[in-house]
Amino acid sequence: MSAGWNALPETYRWALLAWLGVGMLAFAASLLLRAPYGRHVRSGWGPTLPNRLGWLLMELPVLVVFYAFFLGGSVPKTSVHWVFAGLFTLHYAHRALIFPFRLRTDGKRMPLAVAGMAVLFNLANGYFLGHWLGEWSSGYSAAWMQTPQFLGGLLLFIGGFSLNIWADDRLIHLRKPGETGYRIPRGGLFNYVSCPNHFGEMMEWVGFAVLTAAAPAAVFAAWTVLNVLPRSLAHHRWYREKFPDYPSNRKAVWPFVL
Repeated sequence: MSAGWNALPETYRWALLAWLGVGMLAFAASLLLRAPYGRHVRSGWGPTLPNRLGWLLMELPVLVVFYAFFLGGSVPKTSVHWVFAGLFTLHYAHRALIFPFRLRTDGKRMPLAVAGMAVLFNLANGYFLGHWLGEWSSGYSAAWMQTPQFLGGLLLFIGGFSLNIWADDRLIHLRKPGETGYRIPRGGLFNYVSCPNHFGEMMEWVGFAVLTAAAPAAVFAAWTVLNVLPRSLAHHRWYREKFPDYPSNRKAVWPFVL
């Protein structure tokens, strides 16, 4: 199975390493500068657009880029390839076509700059994963889906995806229709961390990296952690600042750890 690092072309490997470096720089910047979205939105970041439109612009193009490279690649597409593509599609179809329309964000807006940065992030990841899967992922036979690595990674992915949806649903229904303001979320994993939705997203892509055993998927998982972790820490600080009675034993994103 040619999913490993040495099977990738040298230019692609350098580009992938450079992209990981960008993720590390973005992580450092995010720790110092709180991104202006959602509860953290503030003036001074230029033009804005409606939240739902922003989510569509951020999440939908990645599928176009991913499938352009996946389907345009020369590798014969086995059932394993389609499982990989299906899992990727499951996440982004939900984020682009279902999640934005469940949000109770009428009248809320996001900076165009924030949406633009998210678009670039998603397009880069769509390219790296789609190009790898379409061009350099030969050797995945049906037997791969019976390996402990695939099954364990799939369990992580499905568990993380389910947790992400559950946590988002709990947050969406904290407010009654027409109600504004914020409340302390409680129940389930919210009793242990402030951002179980972010924890679930990390689980998803770590699981994807495990079940594919592919370098681009591992870089994507690392980028996800580097991108999401500062947001979780910012949310956690915000809850503590806004609610004097916020549970003191609750962590930011990883139960009992951070």
